[in-house]
Amino acid sequence: MARKHLLEHIELMPARMLKTLVENRRVFNLNNCELNVFECFETAWAVPMQFNEFIVTSMVRGKKIMHLPNQPSFDYLPGETVIYPANEKMAIDFPEASFDNPTQCIALAIDALYVRGTIEYLNNYYQSPDERRSWRLQFNQYHFENDDEVSALINKLIRICCSADNSKDIYADLNLKELLIRLMQSQHLTQVMTESAVSNNQSRQHFVLNYIREHLTERISVDTLSKKAYLSRNLFFRWFREQFGITPLEYINRERITLAKRLLSQPDHSVGDVSELCGFTDVNYFIRMFKKVEGITPKTYQTISSDHSSLIASQP
Repeated sequence: MARKHLLEHIELMPARMLKTLVENRRVFNLNNCELNVFECFETAWAVPMQFNEFIVTSMVRGKKIMHLPNQPSFDYLPGETVIYPANEKMAIDFPEASFDNPTQCIALAIDALYVRGTIEYLNNYYQSPDERRSWRLQFNQYHFENDDEVSALINKLIRICCSADNSKDIYADLNLKELLIRLMQSQHLTQVMTESAVSNNQSRQHFVLNYIREHLTERISVDTLSKKAYLSRNLFFRWFREQFGITPLEYINRERITLAKRLLSQPDHSVGDVSELCGFTDVNYFIRMFKKVEGITPKTYQTISSDHSSLIASQP
């Protein structure tokens, strides 16, 4: 139900130029990556797919159902990204594809040496000496909802790959590095959040996230968090963003909105009550933040949740 950060639509291949109606492919090659644009114009099931390089895929339009080894199947929708290791098989369903409703997906195949070199560089030059963390890509988290930064980066990479600019390899290099960093930061945040729920003493990161979770319904200032982390305010702000890719306030508001969604699913809570219970001191600010994240107001979300719950309750 969250607001999706969609990619810009890519012009579809004209029907007369299609080589196949199922996963028709266009390829744009650069030094360190290959952009593939896949389009499907008819329903199909269990279509096999495999890449020789690590890939970052993102849905542009339509719907797929992804089947990855040893993972539950899932709907793959616009505004979402999947990362996948090299030489691993997958199968894809296209349950709704047609000429009137085609699927379109991009897949960035990134050179393994380039990925390895980027990660080694980050570990050599951007590693906090007091944090037990190494930069790495993990495949226990492979399915992401895009945020503004990820969508903007992928849109820019698509434009770069499709352009005739003689300098496009340079521009692609800069954007690829940032995309890899943001994906790793997102994975790292998810991992630390999970670990901090069990133990808050593993590192400064775990302690800070656990403190935020335990005081989510209270006023949390950056000054308080920086003191808990034994860093100056400016150092703490920069450290948090480097570790997780978002600011402390963005993280706090995101967690408060997640809590608000749970509370709004209970019809006995008013929007004002939920705002206060989630630590917002201004209900109007809460409404603006909720709409920014979810794309709808808290009241609309509560109505939709209530209708959904009533429908489930009425089923035999």
